[in-house]
Amino acid sequence: QVQLVESGGGSVQAGGSLRVSCAASGVIFSVYCMAWFRQAPGKQREGVTFRHTSGLTTYADSVKGRFTLSRDDAANTLYLQMNSLKPEDTAIYYCAASGPYCRGDFTSPRTYNSWGQGTQVTVSS
Repeated sequence: QVQLVESGGGSVQAGGSLRVSCAASGVIFSVYCMAWFRQAPGKQREGVTFRHTSGLTTYADSVKGRFTLSRDDAANTLYLQMNSLKPEDTAIYYCAASGPYCRGDFTSPRTYNSWGQGTQVTVSS
């Protein structure tokens, strides 16, 4: 059974940095695609970064160059390092995992069927 637990959110001023974590159980990163999504109040959920089982990682244009996805295989934890934060980055950030062998388009939300509870990130101007 897959369990994803996010942590590390918080409040920061614009230009600051935060790192959010996703502790994953029941997931093997070489077999499952992983992603971070976010949802701001009154807005649709959007994909932030997607990692294929091959290691290929993509980023939304809005975060490219500022956010970096990394992982610790020993700890089975995924990290999202967020630098140069902007007020528009304010959202609940969710970690997500695909099913085994990541069938489908790894950049599509439909590929992900396990979700964490989310962690709030607030960026003030």
